[in-house]
Amino acid sequence: MRIEKIELFAIRLPLKVPFIVSYHRYDDMPSVIVKLTTECGHVGYGEAVADEHVTGESLDSTISVIRHVLGPLLIGENPMQMERIHDVMDRAIRDVPAAKAALDIACHDVVGKKLGLPVYDLLGGRYHDAFSVTHVLSIGEPEAMAAEAREQIEQGYTAVKMKVGVDVASDVRRVEAVRRAVGPDVPIRVDVNQGWVNAAKTLQAMQQLEPFHIDWVEQPVKADDFEGMVEVKGKISVPLMIDEGVRGMTEMRRLTMMQAAHKVNIKLMKCGGIYPAKKLVHMAEMSGIECQIGSMVESSVASSAGFHVAFSSKIVQSVELTGPLRFAEDIGNLMYDLPFIRLSDGPGLGVDVDEAVLSRLTTATYVVGGADHVAR
Repeated sequence: MRIEKIELFAIRLPLKVPFIVSYHRYDDMPSVIVKLTTECGHVGYGEAVADEHVTGESLDSTISVIRHVLGPLLIGENPMQMERIHDVMDRAIRDVPAAKAALDIACHDVVGKKLGLPVYDLLGGRYHDAFSVTHVLSIGEPEAMAAEAREQIEQGYTAVKMKVGVDVASDVRRVEAVRRAVGPDVPIRVDVNQGWVNAAKTLQAMQQLEPFHIDWVEQPVKADDFEGMVEVKGKISVPLMIDEGVRGMTEMRRLTMMQAAHKVNIKLMKCGGIYPAKKLVHMAEMSGIECQIGSMVESSVASSAGFHVAFSSKIVQSVELTGPLRFAEDIGNLMYDLPFIRLSDGPGLGVDVDEAVLSRLTTATYVVGGADHVAR
């Protein structure tokens, strides 16, 4: 089985409401969909949701890298040979993890379809039966966040994650309002997205948040401030999660050596796809660091890829892959059974891509390989 053609679709996924985090407001979500076709006619889909603030990539740069660098190199390669696929990509260009993730996910999808197996069976087999899904609150006024949290709990969600990181005083008011709205027993996770900047402000915030019994706090300090994470971890009683601070194996090694957090949020867009994500899971497991599989607000394609990593990994205890629930229109049919996600046993990613919707949301298309490609 060899890769014959790679098609790229630049799309914009419409959000039901804007998604606001400490560093940006998203009114829609730009995404690059990869359609990979093999010589024997099998098709696999992948996705890249680039984020300038996290990986230094944009939609345009991702398309350019796949069109002109990575895509041509993978034409003629065997998508089953994932170690080789990643070695070829890594030798060609440093970083660009979202671009590599799109191709990695498409390779896993097409291999699963070829073999008639779900991707999680390619990763060691299914371990979890289901995961509960957390509702994510984007940054807003305290009472608005509280009302949304109450409504979502009434609709079946069992936990909420709050985006904060504006300033300590207003963030404390946000958490207080949500805690009053949902009652004492609903888990509240607080994601700062680096917004408290340093350990001093984080410790100030955590002291004021003690009465509200949060479940954990995520990435309160700047991404590369591992020393700040260590200081915070040693002085608070709430579990600490690292997110933007860990992209690939270099940062994961630093995390495990310094024991700078209790938990790590692994995202396929940060590390380069399913194959490297599974490596990061194993590294964390060896050091006793609990894992979450998160996302960059992705469609059914990349969200399902993250779920396959999660469902096949014992050390993964939580997921945050709710992009499809936030979109007014999605290209795929990943199904949620709120408050749970239960993956199907369909081959590959187990997701059907609606070509009509994909076409409607597409703003530009590109093709690498195909009949006119000259073999290397």
